[in-house]
Amino acid sequence: MQLEKYKIQQHNDDLLTRHQRRLNFAVSEIENAEAIIQKLVDFQIAIPSWALGTGGTRFGRFAGGGEPRSLEEKIEDVGLLHALNQASGAISLHIPWDIPKDAKAIKTLAAQHGLKFDAVNSNTFQDQPDQALSYKFGSLQNVDKGVRKQAIEHNIEVIKHGIELGSESLTVWLSDGSCFPGQLNFRRAYQNTLESLHEIYAAMPDNWKMFLEYKAYEPNFYSTTVGDWGQSYSYVQKLGDRAYTLVDLGHHLPNANIEQIVALLLMEGKLGGFHFNDSKYGDDDLTAGAMKPYQLFLIFNELVDGMDARGMNHATDLGWMIDASHNVKDPLEDLLQSVEGIMMAYAQALSVDRKALEEAQSISDVVRCQEILQNAFRTDVRSIVAEARLRAGGALNPLGLFRQLKVRENLIAERGLKTVATGL
Repeated sequence: MQLEKYKIQQHNDDLLTRHQRRLNFAVSEIENAEAIIQKLVDFQIAIPSWALGTGGTRFGRFAGGGEPRSLEEKIEDVGLLHALNQASGAISLHIPWDIPKDAKAIKTLAAQHGLKFDAVNSNTFQDQPDQALSYKFGSLQNVDKGVRKQAIEHNIEVIKHGIELGSESLTVWLSDGSCFPGQLNFRRAYQNTLESLHEIYAAMPDNWKMFLEYKAYEPNFYSTTVGDWGQSYSYVQKLGDRAYTLVDLGHHLPNANIEQIVALLLMEGKLGGFHFNDSKYGDDDLTAGAMKPYQLFLIFNELVDGMDARGMNHATDLGWMIDASHNVKDPLEDLLQSVEGIMMAYAQALSVDRKALEEAQSISDVVRCQEILQNAFRTDVRSIVAEARLRAGGALNPLGLFRQLKVRENLIAERGLKTVATGL
């Protein structure tokens, strides 16, 4: 489905008077509003190909209809999102779910939708139909050298696909670990994993980055070989300058101070990027900002402060991607909400009075520090975010226009009611 620009323009014309009234008030309240708007225009959040279909749990999956049946249709769906919000200008592929049959044609299609290819993701957490050896007991950590070799070769294959598409980074997430005490020798598992990662790292082009993701638990419930940020940091320190830790907001134990983790990784120059989502209990993969919006704001507060301290480009020096999935919501609507939640948290963090905060911190004025942050969080930045979309050519109300144009109904008419996105 193509979204004609004139429909976005008509939608914006209908809302412009009300939007301008709200924007005028927000600009009067936020001192650096114009600079914030420009940073929001520049900021892009990659959409993962696997989030375009309805998610599920181990108990069941309830497909919503009109899901993308091919890589081409996934690109078209991300193109729809980007046309609506002008902040989703990249797609992140998962191999082997998204192997392009014709890389040149796929690149051309993506360019037609204004999209680039973000990090490519390897998959050694499940066995594929034509796979010779099983990952049941791990991949890069496996006691069987043949299994480790197979996993290494898969990651190198992913890199080759990424090169063809113009990607410049590889994300590695391992489900490796153990379910019972005594099942695994922790030191050998670490050493095997490190040796395997070294081979993968050596296969990357010089302009590529490796992002090593971590996760506290699941599918293994006694130990995880890359179980937290410290373990990931240990690996990437040993791998080299182009290896970084990737933070998935759902991959922590309850009540973890993620903003502190982010600050320290950024200070050490080893923060590679983010997988944005939200959670109530664990790795719930819910809409970003749906459960803990203040935490998301605090994370961005540390990001803005840390990136500025290092002179980094907010838009390009870190990897920004959503990794959310839900089994009762329209996937495209969910992604529109996630992008909005991320943009709002970023805008609020940009509005923090840094000078006042530093002064309050320097004299340990705890109450003043709290007030400064909470005042920024409680500031309504929705019109600021909408203005950035408007200037970039997007819709003032992306979700409203999505429903007004009956996008899902049109996708169902094109693709059918009972479709399943590849990889799900």
